[in-house]
Amino acid sequence: MERLPGFNVANFLEKRQLLIAINCIAALSIFFFGYDQGMMGGVNNAKDYIDLMGFGHVDPVTEEPIITNSLLQGGIVSVYYLGTLFGCLGGGWVGDKVGRIKTIALGSVWAILGASLQCSAQNHKWMICARAVNGIGTGILNAIVPVWATETAEHTSRGQFIAIEFTLNIFGVVVAYWLEFGLSFIDNGNSPIRWRFPIAFQIIPLLVLLASVWFFPESPRWLVKAGRVEEARFILHRLRGSTGEDRERAELELHDISNIAELESKESKKNSYLHMLFGIGSGDLHTGRRVQLVIWLQIIQEWVGIAGVTIYAPTIFRIAGFDTFKSQWISGLNNIFYMFATLICVFTLDRIGRRWTLYWGAVGQGIAMFLAGAFSKLGQDATANGEIGKANSYGAAAASFVFIFTSIFGATWLTVPWLYPAEIFPLQVRAKGNSWGVFGWSIGNGWLTLLCPVMFANIGSTTLHIFGACNILAIPIVWALYPETNQRTLEEIDLLFAAHTPWVWDAEKKFAELKEEQPNLVQAARKGGQVIDPETGVLVHPATAKPEEAIQTESEEHVSP
Repeated sequence: MERLPGFNVANFLEKRQLLIAINCIAALSIFFFGYDQGMMGGVNNAKDYIDLMGFGHVDPVTEEPIITNSLLQGGIVSVYYLGTLFGCLGGGWVGDKVGRIKTIALGSVWAILGASLQCSAQNHKWMICARAVNGIGTGILNAIVPVWATETAEHTSRGQFIAIEFTLNIFGVVVAYWLEFGLSFIDNGNSPIRWRFPIAFQIIPLLVLLASVWFFPESPRWLVKAGRVEEARFILHRLRGSTGEDRERAELELHDISNIAELESKESKKNSYLHMLFGIGSGDLHTGRRVQLVIWLQIIQEWVGIAGVTIYAPTIFRIAGFDTFKSQWISGLNNIFYMFATLICVFTLDRIGRRWTLYWGAVGQGIAMFLAGAFSKLGQDATANGEIGKANSYGAAAASFVFIFTSIFGATWLTVPWLYPAEIFPLQVRAKGNSWGVFGWSIGNGWLTLLCPVMFANIGSTTLHIFGACNILAIPIVWALYPETNQRTLEEIDLLFAAHTPWVWDAEKKFAELKEEQPNLVQAARKGGQVIDPETGVLVHPATAKPEEAIQTESEEHVSP
């Protein structure tokens, strides 16, 4: 094949230019995702919205929102995550059936419909239905876009590209927040435009995504699975290079993809969501184990505290003693720090690996949450005692530690739980597998956005202590159960999960054994190169083998996870 049919950017761009173009389109989806999350924080403070939905009122003197039905307020926010739960499962199934590009277009249409319904809502029932529809679109996009991005990126820079996309994710949060902050000055914040326009604004990136994604190449890994090998070969040549050593590397990668696809077809016969969840029929691929890992990693991500901080940051700052106006602009400033902190992950994720990124993030976040909670409580007590000077000092300290928390989260836990599911699943079910990660995120986020208003209303700053404890608990869980994927090709991951126990040390031992026994099974991008062991940093020189050598499977046994 000399070129793809019709107009396609892969016919004109190659190597890093093509990868950047793909990630720009993927970033549109991620930007929408961040914008949609950040948007509800400002919407929840709009007087017209509060009155129309019927869950409270705005105090005419202090101009602070008074919530009389926190369950309804949280329910409107969290029903979105019910939509993402169903959307991700549907998106994963469609993505493995018809490809990544068509599924991205489908998710865009659903999200546009949901946004249109939201910005025209007339009561809380309408809004609840619209949020659910919008959530379905978001779920579809979140299930498929990270898969498309990781399947086109090189294994040495896979984390970097995903981290860049999530900088755009937080940029979406920043745009949403400051747009709503600016609109709050129109008609003294009482105008419907304060909440209707920000909801409608998200349609713009979705329309651009829907119009442009058709001109981008399909995932070469999905094409191999679909039997379109020549098309996959052409796209890999454009992604990796079409001359000299680059072309040879692309051919080796295509060989590995074909080998692993054949191995997976032998090892795993049943690929429905139910079979994946319980690991039925997956043999030594242990798909069920991988599903549990990605679900719980996403749930833990929300419980380390970011769900509460993102949506209820103004509430946290009010607890710390700031008035409504001051708490709002401090929250916006916090989001800007959050966005720039994600750039740290761009430079560290492929150097120190996924596990160490989560380790240092959990330690820093835990300390920040405990201290933010403590200073918030001291600020409240000082305010109650009439000690305004002390209250302001404690409030500033609490705000500082919320800033520190979000900065550390942006540099660590923001990206890894979204990258990990897109890396660890077999090619046959990669889109479905990633959708299980979105499933976990939907549960964790929906659960917390429903509980946060109740928790802050009843236990106040103690909520932050609970988040701090969750950070500490995350460290041994990651250490024992989550193997390192850094500097490993997507095809090598199947060998990493071949061990019959869930423990990381057994996974690494089994991986080393299989690589030694079958050096020809996976060899992409290794010719003339070096491999960094993700845990020890030791350089390993793999044995070379001819691409045409037959695949030798370890055994014919099929063991359930």
